[in-house]
Amino acid sequence: MATLLGSESPCTGGKRRNCNSNIITKFTASKITGRGFSRGTQLPEGLLQERDKRAKWHGIPTLLQTLYESSHPNSDLSHAHSFLKVLSSQLSMEAMSFVTEDRKTAQESTFPNTYTFDLFGGVDLLVEILMRPTLTMQKKKPNVNDDLVKDCLSVLYNCCICTEGVTKSLAARDDFVLFLFTLMTNKKTFLQTATLIEDILGVKKEMIQLEGIPNLSGLVQSFDQQQLANFCRILSVTISEPDVGNDDKHTLLAKNAQQKRNASPSRAEVNQVTLLNIPGFIERLCKLATRKVSEATGANFLQELEDWYTWLDNALVLDALMQMATEEAEQSSTESSDESSLATSPLRHRLPQSMKIVHEIMYKVEVLYVLCVLLMGRQRNQVHKMLAEFRLIPGLNNLFDKLIWRKYTASNHVVHGQNENCDCSPEISFKIQFLRLLQSFSDHHENKYLLLNSQELNELSAISMKANIPEVEALVNTDRSLVCDGKKGLLTRLLTVMKREPPDSSFRFWQARAVESFLRGATSYADQMFLLKRGLLEHILFCIIDSGCTSRDVLQSYFDLLGELMKFNIDAFKRFNKYVNTPEKFQTFLTQINSSLVDSNMLVRCIVLSLDRFESQTEDVKVVEVLSECCLLSYMARVENRLSFLFRLINIINVQTLTQENVSCLNTSLVILMLARRKAKLPFYLNALREKEYAEKYPGCLLNNFHNLLRFWQRHYLNKDKDSTCLENSSCIPFSYWKETVSVLLGSDRTSLCAIASYIDEPFMDLDRDLLED
Repeated sequence: MATLLGSESPCTGGKRRNCNSNIITKFTASKITGRGFSRGTQLPEGLLQERDKRAKWHGIPTLLQTLYESSHPNSDLSHAHSFLKVLSSQLSMEAMSFVTEDRKTAQESTFPNTYTFDLFGGVDLLVEILMRPTLTMQKKKPNVNDDLVKDCLSVLYNCCICTEGVTKSLAARDDFVLFLFTLMTNKKTFLQTATLIEDILGVKKEMIQLEGIPNLSGLVQSFDQQQLANFCRILSVTISEPDVGNDDKHTLLAKNAQQKRNASPSRAEVNQVTLLNIPGFIERLCKLATRKVSEATGANFLQELEDWYTWLDNALVLDALMQMATEEAEQSSTESSDESSLATSPLRHRLPQSMKIVHEIMYKVEVLYVLCVLLMGRQRNQVHKMLAEFRLIPGLNNLFDKLIWRKYTASNHVVHGQNENCDCSPEISFKIQFLRLLQSFSDHHENKYLLLNSQELNELSAISMKANIPEVEALVNTDRSLVCDGKKGLLTRLLTVMKREPPDSSFRFWQARAVESFLRGATSYADQMFLLKRGLLEHILFCIIDSGCTSRDVLQSYFDLLGELMKFNIDAFKRFNKYVNTPEKFQTFLTQINSSLVDSNMLVRCIVLSLDRFESQTEDVKVVEVLSECCLLSYMARVENRLSFLFRLINIINVQTLTQENVSCLNTSLVILMLARRKAKLPFYLNALREKEYAEKYPGCLLNNFHNLLRFWQRHYLNKDKDSTCLENSSCIPFSYWKETVSVLLGSDRTSLCAIASYIDEPFMDLDRDLLED
């Protein structure tokens, strides 16, 4: 001991009063260096007992020493289990306080028992006990009792949530992480194992590879539906690209550079493929997502839900409570057949009946999230085919009124981002995940027509026939046996609740995104008219002009939706003019657009493109009438207004700040210039940009910035991995003309009237020449 603690005994002489400090210092150092103490059993029992009271260790080091001595190989672990139970009761109280109160920073002063347990080697000892069957060389593997396994896992989880660093140290042990998955085959230990795995994977530096889990396919196929739903919570960490948490990393410049460095599929993408190769996996998820549950009764359901959610933020914790309630009920029924005694049992009294509904909702949140991520992955078409085959959309349609969007559900929460870990109630999470799934399902895919029922598909056909235009090929090819049942399809149901949402609802953003995705892609007149007939345009204009909405997220989603709804549709512009029937309303509308062009530029693009098309259809009396009467088209027809938009669109972005959110500003400015080029007006617009620079006293800045932006555009969109069809479909301008226009603008011939270089004076040329250099 002298060699470990110093030249003097730790309990004699001048160092006696620093004994506790020395022990802790040595333990901490050994964890870092790997030298010195390895566990508390190396200290004399007398020393531990002597220091226990003053250090407030509550007997934990001594208990750990006894646990170690009673758990050596070939020992009867029943004795060890009895000591672990004593330890578990001490640690569980701290864990419960962490769960039921506001989340505190895990530290020694807050949770002294858990800290002491880890400090004296308790975590390492429990890992050793759990993994003992895999470490022995004997043919006959030692058997670890299920109850002992459960208690070991529970204590480890308590340590993870109460003591900083424990989760990370466990996550660093790949052998232990993979071993935990093997414990999931046992129903008795499944919940505890799943809870611990979820916590560990959440902090693991490198994403785990699912193909490394022993017999993953067999494991998943052995799960019942409840276990599979909880497993989805774990899977969500393994199939989602990690959030880098740095805005700079989200720029397109950084993303493109990262893609060059990492040409091979990411771990998340490999894991997605692994899951899709498991037989029956997607089919079972579809059944989980669409299975029905009994309706909640009683007016206090929502209040109960919110009260319980204040500390039940984990479906696994809820599962544990439900399991405890069931076990207690079974025990009570054995002891007494009196139903009244069952009804008044303490735990069942504390679990409201509405828990069953919350239970199911929390399951569905996890399942929908996994399906949504898979829908956005590289195997999107394969996933789409399976979701259609297993009738996911009709199943969700049947749940819509009774579970997904009950009439009395309301929310004043703020708009939530796309992070699956958003801190909101199960009801809100469920609705958001449902809307995100619809958005992913409809976006640029022919299966979007599965959101309608047969009567609604017939209505689309009738609209096309009346307008004397051919039906969209995707509509003709839709398998009618896979569409929605009932009087309304899922899209129509969504429109109904969308129009009823109060102004401060958190769901408006996601609802608008889901409906917009149905319209995205090649513009369909029939799709637009289907929605116009249901009053969607008037609803959007009310929200933008009259509702007092100030949320930039919601306004952006409504601007984007309005752009898709009105693009090239003369009837939509006529309806717009009928609603916006006063100068005051029109001015309010313009103020909303001009308040943030990043949010509204897609609508500006729609108006510019539509105006260009209508001006070529002057033989149509209806078009001529709307052109002359519509205040919006008249406003955009004035060249000074188009130039004003062009100036600002170029000025609010640069290469370093381009993201997926604002790159649309660059494409909208390009659309304005492409249409000008078609009419031989490109030199006029470029000269106007030059004059604007000099008027603002910053010659060269605007045009040099635009030149750099276009150089980036070439690198970004001419990449062989980029899908240019979105630009082509959204504008009805061939991508070849996009490329040609950019090349003309970037021309080096200073005598060309269509080259940006011709409008930058020599002293101000190439201010950012090396910006894009590798």
